[in-house]
Amino acid sequence: MATVVPRSDLDLFGGDVLADPYPVYADLRAQASAVLLERHRAWAIPRYDGVRWALANWRTFSSAQGVALNDAMNTAQQGTVLASDPPVHRALRSVLAEQLAPRGLQGLRYDLQHSANQLVHALIEKGSFDAVADLAQVFPLTVVADLVGIPDSVRNRLLSWADASFTAFGPPNERTQQSWPARQQMFRWCRSVTASELTPGSMGRAIFEAADAGLITHESCAPLLSAYTTAGIDTTVHALSHAILMFAEHPDQWDLIRAGDIEILDAFDEVLRHDSPVQAFTRVTTTNVDFPEVTIPAGERVVLLFGSGNRDERHYPNPDRFDITRKPNDHLSFGRGIHSCAGQGLARMEASAILSALAQRIRRWHIGPPVQHINNVLRGLASLPIQRLELI
Repeated sequence: MATVVPRSDLDLFGGDVLADPYPVYADLRAQASAVLLERHRAWAIPRYDGVRWALANWRTFSSAQGVALNDAMNTAQQGTVLASDPPVHRALRSVLAEQLAPRGLQGLRYDLQHSANQLVHALIEKGSFDAVADLAQVFPLTVVADLVGIPDSVRNRLLSWADASFTAFGPPNERTQQSWPARQQMFRWCRSVTASELTPGSMGRAIFEAADAGLITHESCAPLLSAYTTAGIDTTVHALSHAILMFAEHPDQWDLIRAGDIEILDAFDEVLRHDSPVQAFTRVTTTNVDFPEVTIPAGERVVLLFGSGNRDERHYPNPDRFDITRKPNDHLSFGRGIHSCAGQGLARMEASAILSALAQRIRRWHIGPPVQHINNVLRGLASLPIQRLELI
């Protein structure tokens, strides 16, 4: 085993790195399979195999001490779905397991497609629009708010709440500090809302009913309501935005979808691999963990770099190339193991509905300069002007 610890003094969450993290990821992958980030007092796991291994082994890489890179967020997240191990995790996740399973979502398919068709028709009528503000933010926000049963009075705050919640998973930098007022506002609402204020039959109501039935504690209702509301919005917003950008920049790939040569969900997987909406979460080692170059001691926090693993040249040929013909596309963007994304089925249905609606009507879209959105954990766009459409 090497006696020299692979280490780096880079700020993984500096603005320049967040704007374009992939060269930095490549340097970390080239350096070692585990690199000590001295500024963050944590270990980076940058390679595909290492991230996948950690995700699949919750006993060795625990979430129970939180998955953020700052103590305040980890304390606030104690006992939530994201920051727990079995048996607590199993009990919390079971609350909405049936509704989020493929069978539970099947009845939504027609309504999602109808809503997507209407939204795309309205945007075509406008002729020019912003793919982020007018499309990618509108659709997931409406879908998730309806499913959770969120009242109209707070829906206009959900996007800012979700963005703040994700950036708060980063280190204790200025960005994280600025997120706390929005997060506190969200938690005040989650703690004060009652079941009667949520739509009957909604997922939000189901959380309170599970507590009344003794399946979870009543104290778990607010964190669960927060998690399933915010987690399902911003991730899909950024995935849809990136899809529009990629297919504008790679029209030959869009032609494959329009011709029916590639399944839409296969193409969506490549969108997720190419630019993972969630770039990183952390774990804490429960025992010494041997990597080829170094041993990470027990009790160390590790940063699982999903975005880096998805671009690992050891696993994906030409990983920086956007190529929707990749099969199988075993990307890391939805996680693995017990913490795999509970809402991935819904996200796939939303993406399928929007991309299908676009493919039926639009041959090409011509874009203006995209504007990157900066968040400690999320990667996406703040704006993507659609200047002109070529219709079928």
